[in-house]
Amino acid sequence: MPLLDPKTWQSRTLAGGEYAVTEPATGETLATVTLAAAEDVATAARDARDAQAEWAKAPHFVRAAVLRRAGDLFATHADELREWIVRESGSIPGKADFELHVAAQECYEAAALASRPSGQILPSEAPRLSYTRRVPVGVVGVISPFNAPLILSIRSVAPALALGNAVVLKPDPRTAVCGGLALAAVFAEAGLPEGLLHVVPGGPEAGQALVADPNVPVISFTGSTAAGRAVGEAAGRLLKRAHLELGGNSALIVLEDADIDAVISTAAWGSFFHQGQICMTTGRHLVHASLYEEYVERLAAKADSLAVGDPHRAQVHLGPIIDSAQLAKIQGLVESSTARGAKLAAGGTHERLFYRPTVLAGVDDATPAYAEEVFGPVAPVRSFADADEAAALAAAGPYGLSLGIVTRDTARGLDLAERIPTGIVHINDQTVNDEAVAPFGGIAASGTGARFGGEANLEAFTDVRWTTVRGDVAPYPF
Repeated sequence: MPLLDPKTWQSRTLAGGEYAVTEPATGETLATVTLAAAEDVATAARDARDAQAEWAKAPHFVRAAVLRRAGDLFATHADELREWIVRESGSIPGKADFELHVAAQECYEAAALASRPSGQILPSEAPRLSYTRRVPVGVVGVISPFNAPLILSIRSVAPALALGNAVVLKPDPRTAVCGGLALAAVFAEAGLPEGLLHVVPGGPEAGQALVADPNVPVISFTGSTAAGRAVGEAAGRLLKRAHLELGGNSALIVLEDADIDAVISTAAWGSFFHQGQICMTTGRHLVHASLYEEYVERLAAKADSLAVGDPHRAQVHLGPIIDSAQLAKIQGLVESSTARGAKLAAGGTHERLFYRPTVLAGVDDATPAYAEEVFGPVAPVRSFADADEAAALAAAGPYGLSLGIVTRDTARGLDLAERIPTGIVHINDQTVNDEAVAPFGGIAASGTGARFGGEANLEAFTDVRWTTVRGDVAPYPF
């Protein structure tokens, strides 16, 4: 029996008007959803607040069982959900399978959070029991983007629910189904009590309403740095916690002792996976001068060999860019880069929304596609003379998300990593990695640090309460 029934979302009475969810590869309308207006967000937040108290009182094993069932359902309905991810977000099937795998793991790891020890016994100067206990924050607002819609929603939704919270989820309307409505269907089938997960697809107005709502004390936002700054500023004025996972321009450093035969595949994956529409995408290839010419030539050849097309109807390496606005941004950055002297070694062309994987050589600080986050399949390559220069180049710029270092001397790689401030480091790997058990997040313009995964979820979605208990009423000198 199908998990997703269009009647369930076509019958929703929201005030934001209808929105046609389209397939980027073809322009075909996949679904018509109703968007949420500010008043819909307020209603959802109020209903979530009212439902949350009983859920927080539920025994830990009850909450854990719902999360485990939800994890199983991502496998049970994998074929149906895979097709939605492929067609709605332009993912190749392998990327969709990765999202489904991570979604299940996020649920299983969240189930384990429900029974995690929740406090500490503290010493006290007075004759009393003194302890801390982690308590749910109440309602968590989740704002998720289009690029990895299932992962970037579930990684906040699952732990927040497991820890006794309710959730209001605002997915990007371009991926309203696989980034939002699919989660609602999974958790309903898993037995989550009604009122605890509200999905409100919408644009900036809905997001602003969610951040401002008095019933939502914590915001979990994933998106661009510009939008994240606005969310952080608004939340700060209201004294709310805002967990911000933002953009990046991550570097892959290839030292002179690297295995050039092995590194090209890794480098191509870092820049071209999901058309470069990943926050961790390798946006800067920093290559030792002794390898630079061969690296550019071989990376360009790899780019030229990759198939680009409709991932639902053909076996391809890259699918479409999400929409024409994003494609125009990518094309503009590439054209302005070549106008400033960068050499186009591969790609730089497109047919409709299908952008060829692109390699730029001869880049410097003034090259727009090197200095800025492209969010497209573009690999700028720059040479360096020694490790000091590599560290300085990698550390330059406003972002601090992910870093890859390729070397046969892993100790040297770790030493170099210590000199470059980032939230994530991978030695002998590219920059795009994610696991449910690992803390994830960036620093500086890439966000507010590790706010998702593992122990970080406890910090993100609970408050610490100090409690003391005395046998008799405390005496005081007046």
